[in-house]
Amino acid sequence: MNQFSESAYYIGIMSGTSLDGVDAVLTDFKTDRHSLIKTYFLPYDDAIKSKLLALHHSGSDELTTAALLSNRLAHLYTTAVESLLRDSIVSAQDITAIGCHGQTVRHCPEIDKSYTIQLVNAALLTELTGITVVSDFRSRDLAAGGQGAPLVPAFHQAAFMNSDRHRVIVNIGGIANLTYLDPSGEVSGFDCGPGNMLMDAWCQLHTGKPYDDSGNWAATGRIIPSLLEKFLSEDFFSILPPKSTGRDLFNFKWLESHLQDEQPEDVQATLMQLSVTSISQAIQTFYPETDEVYLCGGGAYNLHLTNQLENALSVKKIALTDELGIPAAWVEASAFAWLARQAILRKPGNIPAVTGAQGERILGAIHPA
Repeated sequence: MNQFSESAYYIGIMSGTSLDGVDAVLTDFKTDRHSLIKTYFLPYDDAIKSKLLALHHSGSDELTTAALLSNRLAHLYTTAVESLLRDSIVSAQDITAIGCHGQTVRHCPEIDKSYTIQLVNAALLTELTGITVVSDFRSRDLAAGGQGAPLVPAFHQAAFMNSDRHRVIVNIGGIANLTYLDPSGEVSGFDCGPGNMLMDAWCQLHTGKPYDDSGNWAATGRIIPSLLEKFLSEDFFSILPPKSTGRDLFNFKWLESHLQDEQPEDVQATLMQLSVTSISQAIQTFYPETDEVYLCGGGAYNLHLTNQLENALSVKKIALTDELGIPAAWVEASAFAWLARQAILRKPGNIPAVTGAQGERILGAIHPA
């Protein structure tokens, strides 16, 4: 028997493409369906966010910058772990492992130049916390011919599958991705386009706020059909799954290349519609039999976006994953706690139908405490 198999406690840490900060969860896996014990969010300050954004493009002395940021992230993640365990009945010695996704700064799944980079000094995180750390989840899937993303559908299957309902789980983070859960047990999914990322950047530039609260600013603008058409003409949207994407494509330069002299609020409204259209069209095209749609990620709280999504989709139900037992804000971090558990128990963490990998693989590099 694996030495770790009896322990039930794991920590999941996720810092996504939205670059808002660190989501961390303390979870209990006494059964295969986990329960959340505690959650913690640690926002990025402007300095680290700026440095991380800069690393998405080639620049001077990138290796040193990346190494120093990896160390800095290990310290931030340690703060999140300590905050989870503070005043908790669970101690560091009780935790089997931390599943830490790290901060993605490059993701290029193209066959001819396949690589992915998530920053974190996992060895340092192990030293600082005294807890086994599992990291680098994408690389093994990429090595097996896959996209390396999205990785959350396997967790969605474990947590949200229903034998009677055709469900789609929509994660609206910086990038939006779908997971289709067929009652037969079949699972598929893919990245479908920008979620919050471009809207957040545009909002920050023109309002000074890090995001458009409830989509209120977008609601003051008008959708520009010609601009939306230009956005949707991007080749990514016509590529068949499996597929994944990130800031390497959908960045601020990409946005600026489509703009002329539009009003800022109209651009925001159109960016919001880009997210709605890319999500709804993906569901209608690939999963027309969908009964229920459940939303998670930061974009699930954008009321204007979710209302427009309801208008665009003809499904029986659209709701937050809260109704399925996991609050929308904490699904991704929970997924990496689960992926760490899969690695420790030597079980696969990917779904080949989602990523395009040659088969199931155990994901993650383990740094024992």
